[in-house]
Amino acid sequence: MESNDQRGLSDGDSPTAFETTSNPIIAAKGEPLVVVDHVEKYYGDFHALKDVNLTVNKGEVVVVIGPSGSGKSTLCRTINRLETINAGEIRIDGKKLPEEGKRLAELRADVGMVFQSFNLFAHKTILENVTLGPMRVRRQKKADAENAAKTLLKRVGVEAQAAKMPAQLSGGQQQRVAIARALAMKPKVMLFDEPTSALDPEMINEVLDVMVQLAHEGMTMIVVTHEMGFARKAADRVVFMADGEIVEEAEPEEFFTNPRTDRAKDFLSKLLTH
Repeated sequence: MESNDQRGLSDGDSPTAFETTSNPIIAAKGEPLVVVDHVEKYYGDFHALKDVNLTVNKGEVVVVIGPSGSGKSTLCRTINRLETINAGEIRIDGKKLPEEGKRLAELRADVGMVFQSFNLFAHKTILENVTLGPMRVRRQKKADAENAAKTLLKRVGVEAQAAKMPAQLSGGQQQRVAIARALAMKPKVMLFDEPTSALDPEMINEVLDVMVQLAHEGMTMIVVTHEMGFARKAADRVVFMADGEIVEEAEPEEFFTNPRTDRAKDFLSKLLTH
């Protein structure tokens, strides 16, 4: 199996243009930022999340892995309430996630999310995609939002694409724009739901490089991914899920070299033999 470290970057804008000096994200690790407390989730009779408990501290990078159908993406989507929960509680920076309405919209603005599909507005330019949220939700003036957006687009290496439409960009470029769009809201935490799964192999590293840089800057991140190289390189903690439950969690090196549960050992053995 080819590792991400062995894959080449695609041609075009280089993610090395990511600048750490502009608007660095500083956070002290240790204080709880996201708390998932005894969360249950059903889809009809299907028990998708079973008594899930997870605390993510400020500045921490938590990578959630596991087989398909294990509940990883469902957990990610409950944290900003794209999915409702049936029992339990989720708190962001000490505040309970509201059911609906203005308070939910305000709290959701603190939780940036990057999806498998890029979810850019096809009829708006790249610059417009990044400025829309800050102008509408954060009430930023257009000039301020555009200046901030240009800085973010430069940070993720796609500043030259600002006037183009999403369809004119590669998948890797579009996903980097999606990251810039989420960052434009100045979120307290970033959620990534399998952000590279829709990309061609040569485009994966250009997105992962941006995510690694964010991790190094101290952005709080919860990342659902199949990219084990990223988990080893950037995670503070790996959370392994199976059948709707958190089965095991540990520091990356400990998890990958010495998994404690049979379920995790089986999962890792299949990765290494394919």
